Amino acid sequence: MDERAKQLGEERVWKLLLKFSIPAIVGMLVNALYNIVDRIFIGRGVGTLAIAGITIGFPVMTILMALGMLVGLGATSLVSIRLGENKKEEAELIMTNALVVLIMLLLGASVLGLIFLNPMLRIFGASAEVLPYAKTYLRIILIGAVFQGVGFGMNNMIRAQGNPHTAMMTMLIGAILNTLLDPLFIFVFGWGIEGAALATILSQAVSALWVLRYLFSDQSSLKMRMKNAKLQRAIVMKIIAIGSAPFAMQVAASAVMALLNHQLRIFGGDVSISAMGIIHSIAMMIMMPIFGINQGAQPIIGFNYGAKKYDRVKKALTLAIVAASAIVLVGFVVIQVFPENLFRLFNNKDQELIAFGTQGIKIFLMMLPIIGFQIVSANYFQAVGKPKQAMILSLSRQVLVFIPALLILPNMYGLTGVWAAAPAADLVSSVITGIWLAFEIKHLSDSHADVQIKREHIQPEQ
Repeated sequence: MDERAKQLGEERVWKLLLKFSIPAIVGMLVNALYNIVDRIFIGRGVGTLAIAGITIGFPVMTILMALGMLVGLGATSLVSIRLGENKKEEAELIMTNALVVLIMLLLGASVLGLIFLNPMLRIFGASAEVLPYAKTYLRIILIGAVFQGVGFGMNNMIRAQGNPHTAMMTMLIGAILNTLLDPLFIFVFGWGIEGAALATILSQAVSALWVLRYLFSDQSSLKMRMKNAKLQRAIVMKIIAIGSAPFAMQVAASAVMALLNHQLRIFGGDVSISAMGIIHSIAMMIMMPIFGINQGAQPIIGFNYGAKKYDRVKKALTLAIVAASAIVLVGFVVIQVFPENLFRLFNNKDQELIAFGTQGIKIFLMMLPIIGFQIVSANYFQAVGKPKQAMILSLSRQVLVFIPALLILPNMYGLTGVWAAAPAADLVSSVITGIWLAFEIKHLSDSHADVQIKREHIQPEQ
């Protein structure tokens, strides 16, 4: 770990960010293929209503991912900071406690989800026509929920140790397997939407086993030790406190998607829900690189914050914002120029779906160029162990503006108002984030100056 600590604390920041972010970006993009491949093969092999079924069930899948983020990202921030403080044993204790908590939460969520599946899907906006598709898909996903959570959540522990390429392989293995199994199960075996769900959980199971194999092996710098499996209340509470920001953001996203599906069904019908599912898939292909940049920047920011190297913290944050903004700008141009072509990838026969989606995606993602800044900036507060600020900024985009907009705008503008709620939320939340970040940067600059003064006083005495 000494060599990795030296790397995180001394190597040029832009090189570190590239080294950590590129594998994470590749991994996150490949991870998005779970979502996109399912929708493409289901759209072409089963039909538009089946896409709506997956979209209706997506809030539940988002909650499962939220549990992975709650524990995985919360523990990652703690581990990175402890490594910066040269506390390896405590970092190992945090990692093992995180695995135990994660498994317990996922098993509980799986059982509850299966018990309340029908009423839950109706709340999330399932019509009588869409409900059978949603039930079939989601029942299988819930059975394999622990695989998704462990593979996604604990993979962050590999990255926190300074092994981004190994973390990337975890996602690559699962996504490639899913891409191979989807057409086999849907078209060759004729299993339809059930086959898509089976392909997904089998792929996630392989990813989870890959992660655990690494963390229990001698390859891992931090060892998963059974003696650390006994839960420590203070550690668990700290993990949950730090991870609460991304968790709350994902749970809020789940609630918003349920409300969004409800409004879409009222003002546009099932076909508009299918269109939203495709819009979400396309948006995720653009957003996943941003999440990859966040994952790459997190250990750099966390380590240097713990080591009181605040100038390096600011450099990492600035470079991450610039990179994220460049990515979303490219995505924005592609969406505005080629919206119809994007929808034809998923279903080239349903003209109503293509028409709904072409109009919706151009409005829904209108503010895409500023989203990169907002997401990276909110993640910064999580990386430095400030969960309250991170939570408020994360929720500002998905709750404070988006939910009121979803309730008000459709009554004024119909379906167009549903699409317009997202850019309204993106704009307001970015302004709030910019103001808060300006105060934080000033605080970092002052802290850096204090550290420099102390070092100058110490050096002459030595």
